[in-house]
Amino acid sequence: MSKPQAPNEPNLQASSMDSDSNVPSHLFRQAVEQAALAISITDARANILYANAAFQRITGYGQDEIVGHNESILSYRVTPKLVYETLWAQIQRQRPWNGLLVNKRKDGNRYLADVTITPVVGEAGLTTHYLGMHRDVTEVHRLERQVQNQKTLIESVVDAAQVAIVLLDENEHVLLDNQEYKKLIGDLGKEPAVRLLEALRLQMGDAYTKAYEKHRNIAAREVCIESPKRPTRWFSCAISWFEEHDVGADAFYEPLRRHYLLLTIQDISEIKRQQEALRINSLRALLAEQERIQGLRETLAGAVYQLEGPLNMLSAAANMMERRREAGADLPAASALEEAMQKSREVLETLRGCIPEQGNEALQPVNLNEVLADVLKLTTASLLGAGIVVEWSPSNEPPVVSGHPGQLTNLFKQLISNAVEAVNERRGGQRELRIACTSRGDHLEVFVEDSGPGIADDLRYKVFQPFFTTKGAARQHLGLGLAMAQEVVIRHGGTIDIDPGYHAGCRVRVQLPLLTGANHG
Repeated sequence: MSKPQAPNEPNLQASSMDSDSNVPSHLFRQAVEQAALAISITDARANILYANAAFQRITGYGQDEIVGHNESILSYRVTPKLVYETLWAQIQRQRPWNGLLVNKRKDGNRYLADVTITPVVGEAGLTTHYLGMHRDVTEVHRLERQVQNQKTLIESVVDAAQVAIVLLDENEHVLLDNQEYKKLIGDLGKEPAVRLLEALRLQMGDAYTKAYEKHRNIAAREVCIESPKRPTRWFSCAISWFEEHDVGADAFYEPLRRHYLLLTIQDISEIKRQQEALRINSLRALLAEQERIQGLRETLAGAVYQLEGPLNMLSAAANMMERRREAGADLPAASALEEAMQKSREVLETLRGCIPEQGNEALQPVNLNEVLADVLKLTTASLLGAGIVVEWSPSNEPPVVSGHPGQLTNLFKQLISNAVEAVNERRGGQRELRIACTSRGDHLEVFVEDSGPGIADDLRYKVFQPFFTTKGAARQHLGLGLAMAQEVVIRHGGTIDIDPGYHAGCRVRVQLPLLTGANHG
């Protein structure tokens, strides 16, 4: 607004009042003069003819310093030229203009002005004056920009976070998310947050419902998500609540609050895989030690068994010689034989005492689904190497027994290893291994089926006898594997047998008493 000053100054006093108005004319000038809004009146060339007290207070110019000068005295160079061109184009079409200008006070300080300029049109239809109103919105702008900067900063930090973050309303509708959450959408499908919250709800039960209803935070908890044809994913999820005050006019005197749920999701699948690998390696080392001890037991038990036969024969011969000596026969070798047998029995007892005892694991609830899954992991390499297709059918109900985890793991590892060897003995045909765990009322049944040559009916019971083997001496088997497996099953109050009605290979059935819910609890 930098046109030459107009020669005329408007008369701010109304020349007359409408006959229907009861407002005194001087009241209009007093209202303008006392208004908190900066008001100025210029001629058609933007020369200031009048400025109220608020105008003087904001700009720092007194009445005698501002009247007669062009409005451009307040202009500052940082306001783009295009803004002024738009301003003039608008008011010259006799339309009001509103916008923001950077103005300069008398002392040189700048401020942001929210300006409204309205053309005053005379009876001839020409613009005679301009009415300008503005207010200092520097502080408002600063606060708005600060809020915007904070919002941008928070969004940048949230977006750059290495964990998925999602904001939901009380109806669990997603309002805000970050890039990591968007990646989860690609991996898990639409709205992973809803699936994870449902998993938390199932996992925590009533504790989740109470925390949700009372808007209490939930510390990080591990959640498992299983998807068809995809590896199992593990996430650490934490819930935080915060409330927002409604900014609507209706809530000015009666505050309204809205609650929002902030869900943070960290993918810990790799950590869980590493933990599982460490656990399986530890289990493998434990079982290797148990197998070493079992091998030592087999060797020593075999030695004792082999020595007991000749010793029994010698004992029979000694008894015969003793009877003959009692009948009067002179048998000096009888004493020597008796002494040799005494020494042999001592050595045999020493050897029997060297046989290691079974581990002293405490009885505890054992989930056979988990045991069998671990055994399959432990034997994966041999199964893949043999090209065997495995069909694994876990129990739908938790198959929990009271037992020794290590012994049960070794039991089923022995059975699966036997099945792998049996399949390898058969040339051609299908190479399959089927494992099923089923609840049968008060007990559990575990079937280990292989597509090997099977076991003849007359050998069904002999294979559980110590030192009996169908694998031949050249295979270096002592024939104690199934005998010790039977020992473990009996120790757990169960039974083990070979199904005579299965002719597609061999089916070993293990029955163990089920740990009831009352005992388990």
